[in-house]
Amino acid sequence: MLDLQAARRDTPGCFDRVFLDSAGSSLPPAPVLETMLAHLRREAEIGGYVAADERLDDLTAVKTSLGRLFDVPETSLALSDGASRAWTSFFYAVPLRPGDRILISQAEYAANAIAALQRARATGATVEVVPSDPSGRVDVEALEGMLDERVRLVSVVHAPTNGGLVNPVREIADAAHAVGALVLLDACQSVGQLPVSVPELDVDALSGTGRKWLRGPRGTGFLYVRLRLVSELEPAVLDLHSASWTSADSYELAPDATRFEMWEAGVAARLGLGAAVDYLLDLGVDAVAEAVAYRAGHVREGLAGIDGVTVTDLGEQRSGIVSFTVDGRDPREVRDALAGRSVTVTVSSRSSTLLDMTSRDLQSVVRASPHYFVSPADVDRFLASVHDIARS
Repeated sequence: MLDLQAARRDTPGCFDRVFLDSAGSSLPPAPVLETMLAHLRREAEIGGYVAADERLDDLTAVKTSLGRLFDVPETSLALSDGASRAWTSFFYAVPLRPGDRILISQAEYAANAIAALQRARATGATVEVVPSDPSGRVDVEALEGMLDERVRLVSVVHAPTNGGLVNPVREIADAAHAVGALVLLDACQSVGQLPVSVPELDVDALSGTGRKWLRGPRGTGFLYVRLRLVSELEPAVLDLHSASWTSADSYELAPDATRFEMWEAGVAARLGLGAAVDYLLDLGVDAVAEAVAYRAGHVREGLAGIDGVTVTDLGEQRSGIVSFTVDGRDPREVRDALAGRSVTVTVSSRSSTLLDMTSRDLQSVVRASPHYFVSPADVDRFLASVHDIARS
């Protein structure tokens, strides 16, 4: 069981407000902040290059820690400046030809869908949507009926941004692999709040970010690529880190997932990412997942009991993201009213998950995402605030 008071002591920002936006950009624990500030001060003292050289072992350890988190070798991991950059660096490296098919889900995130549509336009491939089942998850039976040898890639969003759904990743991966399709998992909203073991999920690539449930810094992301695929893929953009200039007219790609990286990076941010992963590993992924599920369940149950409030979450297995609406109130108005009471939530709009929100006739929803450092008193304060707003 997690020590709530210790977690809150490491999170000073949670004392003067109820923070329910870890699905957006969470509050970093003290070790993450201290790691980053210490390195920035060191850069100011001796310069960025020398300061980075002093931390080469620690920078290497970031991938080692991510490898422990995902149960994969560090050579299969690349670091980036965000989840979308990580996702697209893999996606744009997958060769596509006219007639190839890209399958996306009903709850696909906008950045992924836009990239898929752009590449389809450029290559002659097609983008098709796998329908959801009655619970809102990807309909695996429908997926199986769509799959054939022309399907090149299946995109899966592990936990959609606009509600509590968790998709059945392993079932999707098994079906896709049966026809030789690649599976790219957007784990942006799952890493840090759910156990994410690549061998158990059996995906070919996985992208994620540091700033959300991992409680790391903004401007950090990561990509896992199945090692046997690395040598087959050439990223769309290369530099002197992802490849070596070997002669006047030739270059050689990095032999591992480093080929998906670029040379320039915020060193303090990457060290902060490593500190965030280590912090999670020290707490225990299962303990964190249990704590998040408990808090999200408390929030859902409480919201469902307030007249005029509708919980809009889907799925059978639920994540820590809780979405809702208040009758007669624009979600942005609700967000702002809560902010006036020192309660931090955010709004998820139709443009982020166009297909799902349109199918459910939702323009936007309020999104609350309680992490393990949120106390029961925080949740009660939030629920009381929503109750007052709904009555006003």
